[in-house]
Amino acid sequence: MRVTPAGLYCEPAGVYIDPSRAVDRAIVSHGHSDHARPGHRAVLATAETLAIMRARMGADRAGGSQQAMPFGQTLDINGVGIRLVPAGHVLGSAQVVLDWQGSRIVVSGDYKRARDPTCAGFEPVACDVFVTEATFALPVFRHPPAVGEIARLLTSVRLFPERCHVVGVYALGKAQRLIAMLREAGWDRPIYLHGGLIPLCELYESLGIPLGDLRPLPARQKRGAAAAGLAGEIILAPPSADATLWARRLADPVSCAASGWMRVRQRAKMRGIELPLIISDHADWDELLATAAEVAAPEVWITHGREDALAHALGQRGIRARALHLVGRDEEDEAAEAPIAVP
Repeated sequence: MRVTPAGLYCEPAGVYIDPSRAVDRAIVSHGHSDHARPGHRAVLATAETLAIMRARMGADRAGGSQQAMPFGQTLDINGVGIRLVPAGHVLGSAQVVLDWQGSRIVVSGDYKRARDPTCAGFEPVACDVFVTEATFALPVFRHPPAVGEIARLLTSVRLFPERCHVVGVYALGKAQRLIAMLREAGWDRPIYLHGGLIPLCELYESLGIPLGDLRPLPARQKRGAAAAGLAGEIILAPPSADATLWARRLADPVSCAASGWMRVRQRAKMRGIELPLIISDHADWDELLATAAEVAAPEVWITHGREDALAHALGQRGIRARALHLVGRDEEDEAAEAPIAVP
């Protein structure tokens, strides 16, 4: 394995893992745009990731040839055994397991260890080298149980029945997870969606993830009329929607956001978030360290995030660690991926 300008490259197999530019052969871990880029000649991924790529990029840009690979199946390319196992990040997200001449490297992609009703849970795989993300690799980032954050949201809805709650969520993964968790918590009323979230929610349902009664926000109403009809309701929108004309139709909404970054109070305050919900689709500090111990890799490579803090902590535990400094990786900021249209 070596780092190239296009990203992480497995030389014996001639394939890139989540390359940042178009290449001949790519393995894509999941559908977020900092990992899934358009224009590859051949793409290997889970069927769900390929479906997400086609929905977001168009079939002609999601890969000249597209090979769907189920979890657990092994493909041999020039003596390299390639296998995908669940990463628990979003629907279809996978770790890439590479076996060659008795050695094993696992590329995690983005991952979380918390339960998510919309995707398969993370499966640790023992390896010689573990390539990990480090989005929330600082001790301050210790995520509370997501069910507790959902309970906080529902409590606020009960306390303020005259106001709607607008929750900022990423279009891929976070929106669907929040909906599914609300359903598990007993919320059986309609959930209203900004137009930018609807296509991927419909795709999730077509892929077997039930989300219940979802409705677009009523269009072309005067501010007062729209607000009156939405009192006591939950509305999901991309995080940046509150800065657009879309939000002006809502009278006195409770502004919420679901993200691991809501652990940083200053971030919530700067964005005017009234109810910050610490719900992350990435592993927190304790989970990153626990995962490194669980896979028992003597060497860990860190692809992006807080590399120095994690490398230092792993070094204190006798694990060799180094930062790869890959270009083009975002830190749980998929908000930019959701187009902001005024329905």
